[in-house]
Amino acid sequence: MKPTCEIMVQRVLPAIRAVLARELMNEHKCTQQQVANLLGLSRAAVSQYVSEKRGAEVGFSENTNEEIRKFAFCLATDGLTPKQKVKRMCEVCKHVQKSGWLYKNAPEVGYCILCGEDD
Repeated sequence: MKPTCEIMVQRVLPAIRAVLARELMNEHKCTQQQVANLLGLSRAAVSQYVSEKRGAEVGFSENTNEEIRKFAFCLATDGLTPKQKVKRMCEVCKHVQKSGWLYKNAPEVGYCILCGEDD
């Protein structure tokens, strides 16, 4: 059995990054380098996310995609600090967990004990 955090890091985080990268490039007209800088990634990693070579195997609900789009908007327009970026990424991750994605795709695991259910 894999712990919740391992599933989230291996499968969900890359999928969130992929949606963020595509949203930032398509809707906010950011370059790959700008997206890389915003997300703390290499330009090559952004290229793989955008071309769906990474993070494409997870499909999110429309509600989750909307949360990711809101995060992308904040990244593109608000000049978030590194701490604020981490906080927003954690909020999106919690949203994914609460949306039921985790239970449908890995029913043997529970909600992440590090995140806490009632933050």
